[in-house]
Amino acid sequence: MTSAASPHLTGGLNTLVISGRVDADRAELTPRGELVHGCADILARTLAELPATITRVDLDMGGVRFMDTAGLQFLDALADYSRARATAVTTTNWNGQPRRILELAGLDTTDPLRTVPHDPAPAASSAVALERAERLDLLQSEVEQLRQAIASRPVIDQARGILMATHGCTSDQAWHILRETSQLSNTKLRDVAAAVTASADPDGPPPPPELRTALNKALARRHQS
Repeated sequence: MTSAASPHLTGGLNTLVISGRVDADRAELTPRGELVHGCADILARTLAELPATITRVDLDMGGVRFMDTAGLQFLDALADYSRARATAVTTTNWNGQPRRILELAGLDTTDPLRTVPHDPAPAASSAVALERAERLDLLQSEVEQLRQAIASRPVIDQARGILMATHGCTSDQAWHILRETSQLSNTKLRDVAAAVTASADPDGPPPPPELRTALNKALARRHQS
C-alpha cells in the first residue's frame, strides 16, 4: 500500500509517501517526506485502506525530514483513528527537525501520541488553550526560521565558493568570513552572501562601504590566524 501527497509549502516538489504492510491484525506504516499541508488527508486515505480487522498500527517516522504545524494535524488524525477504532497506534523513530517541533509542542519525542492533547476539564480549558496557542506561536516561528534558512542556503553556498576561489580559503574558512562580516556590519548573513555574490559579476555592484570594511577586516583576520 502506498499513498502520496501533493507538493509541499517549503518551495520544492517533495511529497509525503506512506508505504506499509499488514501482518495479521497489525499494520506497519512508513511515512517518508514532509508533514506539511495535506499530510492529514494522505494519512486518512492510507488508514481507510487498512482492513477492519487491524487492532494495532505502528508508524516508523524515521523517513520524515521536515514538519510544520500541519504535523500536529497528522497526529490528531492518528489519535482520532485510535479512539474511533479502539486501535493501538504508535509513532516512533522521530529525528532531526521534526523531533525539534515535537519538543517545542511539549510532546513526547519517543512517541508523541502518548501526549496528544485531549479535551481538558472545563475549569482548565482556558489555561490549556492559552498554553497551546503560545506553543503554536513558537512552532510557527521555528518553522519560518527554517524556511528562511533553506531559501538562503543557495546564495550562501555561492558566496562561499566565490571567497574560496578569490582568496584561496577552505569552505569552513569562507563560512567564518561570511559570519564575521555579518556580525561586524550588523547585516543578515544572507544579505552579506547576496552582496558578495552580486559583486563577483563583471557588471555587478560592489558591496556597500560598511560591508566592504567588515569583509576586509574578516579577511585580514583569516590571514593573521
